[in-house]
Amino acid sequence: MFKIARANPVTPYSHAFPEAEEDDSYFFSQFTVSESWEGDLSNGVIKLGERATMLHGLEAQECGLLSMMRCYEAHDRAHILELFEQAATSSSRFCYSTTIVHSDGHRQPVFCIGESVGLEQVSAGSMLGLFVFPRFKLAPGAHLRSYG
Repeated sequence: MFKIARANPVTPYSHAFPEAEEDDSYFFSQFTVSESWEGDLSNGVIKLGERATMLHGLEAQECGLLSMMRCYEAHDRAHILELFEQAATSSSRFCYSTTIVHSDGHRQPVFCIGESVGLEQVSAGSMLGLFVFPRFKLAPGAHLRSYG
């Protein structure tokens, strides 16, 4: 899944969505690990949280996009790079899902939701987002199946 939409900074994210109940966050954390990230478009640096850094197999929390994507499924990288390039040129909201392939062959699904902001202003702009990691790994060679 690779999606991008132009952002309207005046329109709030979720005016049509009901608010989550307190119990929902417990169930969400039972099945997933989530962590925010941010990117500075003036220098191309992405700053990940501690868990996202570890799950991406990185040593430092600050990295470039290509370093972060190195662990992603090879056939998804071009699509994800294109999303980031589009989002870096016009304020946008985007999402993608892929699989992190670890050096031991295990595979970790990852979902990313992000937004680029401030591109219409004097500054270079920034990105912010959220990684969601389901609390399971796939065995080496296993793949997620798409239905529908």
